[in-house]
Amino acid sequence: MSQPNSVLVVDDEASLRKTLRASLTASGFAVQEARNGEEALTIIQAQPFDLVLLDINMPGVGGIEACRRIREAAPHSGILMITVRDFDEDKVRGLEAGADDYITKPFKLRELTARLRAVLRRTQIQAETEPKVLEIGNLKIDLNRRLFWRDNEEIHLSPREFDLLAFMMKNAGFPLTHLKLLRTIWGPEYGGELEYLRSYVRMLRKKIESDPENPEYILTEPWLGYRFRDPTDAQPR
Repeated sequence: MSQPNSVLVVDDEASLRKTLRASLTASGFAVQEARNGEEALTIIQAQPFDLVLLDINMPGVGGIEACRRIREAAPHSGILMITVRDFDEDKVRGLEAGADDYITKPFKLRELTARLRAVLRRTQIQAETEPKVLEIGNLKIDLNRRLFWRDNEEIHLSPREFDLLAFMMKNAGFPLTHLKLLRTIWGPEYGGELEYLRSYVRMLRKKIESDPENPEYILTEPWLGYRFRDPTDAQPR
């Protein structure tokens, strides 16, 4: 028998958490609760969840910042944000922070479960279609175990270095703009910190290139960004 899909309900209102827990449990979900963003992050770092139901308005670490941190800590979890006001700005901010979808109070249980299951289907499809291990040239990266090898020798990467390299390798052959890289890896509030990005690219080149000054993998696209290339590709640089 398959395990029920897990949901973490994050809301500062105890009565709403209790109601949501009872309703979602009755709908077949395995539910846990968090009182705020800080508690949610602690729980998520200790165990994975299929879905996170997150209120946008909370004291302390607000819903937007909590969403951003949860997305970084749990990139494969589906995130559904609860908004109080039907404002486009709230929706945009939530989606830019990494949410998959949103639902506006007041809502019906049927609508909530439908939204959750839709997010779940989307994340499951992404997980099934995304390769777990990528090999390009003499480089190999394990996306699940977050391990990297060059010439079959394991190389240590910092979390940010790993995320940047993984994103580049998953998009090998395509130009990636500075803005796309900064916002994907560091968050939607980034965009103009070009020297910050360049410093990470320099560190990566030292770890993956045989000659960092004449890179074969991470190529610079002038005035645009970078392109990750398979050096065995017959196309010209």
